Amino acid sequence: MPEPVLVSIAAALAAKSAGALYELVRTRFARREQAEAALTAAAGAAPESAEVAVLAAELEQVERADPEFAEELRANWAVESAGTRAEHGGVINQITGTVNGKVLQARDIQGGVSF
Repeated sequence: MPEPVLVSIAAALAAKSAGALYELVRTRFARREQAEAALTAAAGAAPESAEVAVLAAELEQVERADPEFAEELRANWAVESAGTRAEHGGVINQITGTVNGKVLQARDIQGGVSF
């Protein structure tokens, strides 16, 4: 089963709601007939559909074979998904890239914080 992030990317690609990301994947998948067919078949499919699951699996295979593509895919996804907004006092915490050291993500902190 592909990582949840790949399923989310596949669902966004199926909805064609991630323009630049879609073009990146379409261009890369043009080299693989099976992957290209999965992208085409997923167009307009529901996020939990079999077509989106197959597309996520294709993304996973291409990522394994091409680490540069994997890095570019995830960087583009971080940009595309950053448009998410918290509503009604909600919180969205997101880290992109390599983290060396400690990270704290929080909304309301009362008192001190120490590591």
